[in-house]
Amino acid sequence: MKQLTTLLTLFLTVSLFAQEQTEKPLSLEGSIDTYFRTNLSASDVIEQSPASFANQTGFALGMANIIASYEKGKVGAVADLTFGPRGDQAVGGDVPNINQLFAYYNISENTTLTFGRFNTFLGYEVISPLGNFNYSTSYLFASGPFSHVGLKADFALSDDFSLMLAAMNATDTNNNATGDYALGAQLGYKGQFLNFYYDSGVVLGFEVDYTGGFDVSDDFYLGINAAYQDNDGAGFYGAALYPQYKTSDAFSVGLRGEYFALHGGGDDLPTVFDVTLTGSYAVDNLTIKPEIRLDSWSDATPFIDSEGLATESLSSFLLAAIYKF
Repeated sequence: MKQLTTLLTLFLTVSLFAQEQTEKPLSLEGSIDTYFRTNLSASDVIEQSPASFANQTGFALGMANIIASYEKGKVGAVADLTFGPRGDQAVGGDVPNINQLFAYYNISENTTLTFGRFNTFLGYEVISPLGNFNYSTSYLFASGPFSHVGLKADFALSDDFSLMLAAMNATDTNNNATGDYALGAQLGYKGQFLNFYYDSGVVLGFEVDYTGGFDVSDDFYLGINAAYQDNDGAGFYGAALYPQYKTSDAFSVGLRGEYFALHGGGDDLPTVFDVTLTGSYAVDNLTIKPEIRLDSWSDATPFIDSEGLATESLSSFLLAAIYKF
């Protein structure tokens, strides 16, 4: 708590000074989230959950997220800090967790260089619950990567096309103690992104990922994610669909249907299909999200049912509250 108070005091002091020095002062924003979760098909006494980043039962905490950003002229910097279990899972467990910490240089209107730690460019979902429709996360997201440390260049090739190239430490590694590096690339076209990641095998090896979506109508959106990862003949692959329907200015409902599988090392590796139904009700800066989730495995029994027996499926309910400031 003392560290958090000190950081907030520092951010506010610098912000007041910056307002006197530039037309674009330091901005401070973020969110907090908390939830209640219970298993419907099993007892809450036995600790078990899907790979969801919302894996506690009863009343539980997500994280606090504080983002400070400053820009003057063509250069700027971002410090993104998290406190709490969700941030611990994705970032590491230090207090505070450094989610992102980078400086950037807008060389031109079409080219930006970013140097430091930044969230991954792969995948549909992100660490902060503000960026996801569903509160719990997918197996594709939970398999990583989450963040990278390195240098990337973003190019706006035209109104429709974009390109990103990156040289980084191996994923989710701040201190490169092995001397291994990774390469990344992203090609974007009208909101559709094809992503590539490669390291020498120290972490992920190779991953290719497609992330995108389409406005089917003014109120109906369909998001899509598909990925394949391989490290010396073993890895994962999967796909997820995210249909979302807006019923009013305040309420939307969305579904995630995901298929996830492991490959390599045998013919009977487990696969999983999960379905997550989420409602989203917004009141000013507060969003309430009730959610029902069903996870069903094949060739594996990772869960315990209400009678204490191993089972391939688990159903659960949660209610989350997310506040943005």
